Amino acid sequence: MSGFAKEPATATEIGTRILPSSDRWSPALVLPAPVCRFENFLGAERADALLEYAIGRQGDFTAGTVLDPLTGEESRKGRDSLVLPVTSAVFSRHLADCLPLVQESLGHRAALDRSLTVLTAHGDGGHYGMHTDASRVRDVSTAVSAVYYLHRRPRGFGGGQLRLHDTMVEGHRARPAETYRTIEPEHDTIVFFPSAAFHEVVPSACPSGRFADHRFTLTTWISGRESAPPPADAGARIWQWLAGAAEGTRPLHGATADPGGAGTTALPPAGPAARRVAGGPGAG
Repeated sequence: MSGFAKEPATATEIGTRILPSSDRWSPALVLPAPVCRFENFLGAERADALLEYAIGRQGDFTAGTVLDPLTGEESRKGRDSLVLPVTSAVFSRHLADCLPLVQESLGHRAALDRSLTVLTAHGDGGHYGMHTDASRVRDVSTAVSAVYYLHRRPRGFGGGQLRLHDTMVEGHRARPAETYRTIEPEHDTIVFFPSAAFHEVVPSACPSGRFADHRFTLTTWISGRESAPPPADAGARIWQWLAGAAEGTRPLHGATADPGGAGTTALPPAGPAARRVAGGPGAG
């Protein structure tokens, strides 16, 4: 004999005493930021070499700063991390080769041809409060942020997860929602998401205190030379809503240079890499 009740033949009405009638339908729309992630992005040999390079440059890292949205001045408020501006032709090639698949996954249509990259290190108590990357790019409605993770194995730190916040749209206004997705900082993985999305790095713990046990990343902001045309489909409009919420975080007086001292470099054209094909090696 089945342990499930038989479905009734006639539906039961839920009366207005339970659900009072309403003349207005006005829910808030919550949009999750599109995101995609690749595992084994550089491969074991390159990833380990890059990690040792980062550890060997300990003395060249400086304290990371943020830009005040009202004054445009640099401060360390809400951030505890170390940064080192870098460039890499090999890393740029990997970015360029996977961008077609990234853009397809994120519902992104704008042309991207330049990047700005810094190495970061988070130690004991390292964190970065909720923010957008609007101050890093000219057109936040089209720019893509990428975070590539590196760390020793076994991992010498705890915490340090990326929280990617949803965006709430009420009428014509957009703002960060209280809900979010959590992304673990796994070695040799990279995550891509709109630069307009609100995100944060939760505090990390590094019991040993050794620099080699820190949480390392290559953080990259990818953008284009020109602003994008008005959105033509629903996927593109999501980017516009995210950008509307992010514009309030851009310094009113503008930023003349990256606060970390990084410079913009051109991305090479995409090559015939296997990861350009959905389901190919490296897609995750």
